Amino acid sequence: MARPRRVTLEVSVTPTQAIRAFRQIADSSGWEWDREEGSRMVDRWMVIVPLTRTTRTFRLIINSGEGDGLSLTAWQEIGGSAGGVTKVEWIIPGHLTGKPLQELLRVWSAKHPRCPWRWTFWERSIIGYLLPVWRRSRKDFKKFGFDTSRRGWPLEFNFEPSKWPDTREEE
Repeated sequence: MARPRRVTLEVSVTPTQAIRAFRQIADSSGWEWDREEGSRMVDRWMVIVPLTRTTRTFRLIINSGEGDGLSLTAWQEIGGSAGGVTKVEWIIPGHLTGKPLQELLRVWSAKHPRCPWRWTFWERSIIGYLLPVWRRSRKDFKKFGFDTSRRGWPLEFNFEPSKWPDTREEE
């Protein structure tokens, strides 16, 4: 069996929206899950000095079914003096890497009310308009097969929980 894979993405939705979307996927797939709250150390830059702070994290872990071992952790980092960027970290078991992971991210993204890789002008201005986060997020989603252009949202996706995830080997 393959080792679990970690995928960290920077998204424009809040941590609670990210967890809610994943919980809806787990419920519709009939998976049992546990929810955890915790904290994580993050660095916040004030002028030229990094300040270490803790931030609240939310985690949803799948305990049964085809998604056993799958988890999502979401938190918000404040990189500058104001505003924050949400980060989500997926821990994907070996049997869900590849096409099932792409399908999972597509379903998860489609459940959000807004595009997870695009921020408004106001949000970008508050956090820092020239940060590399904005382009990096689009590139990361593009690696998973998303159309990150303007016409790529909203996603057209039919989710059938009974047929997902398809973990059969490609023939």
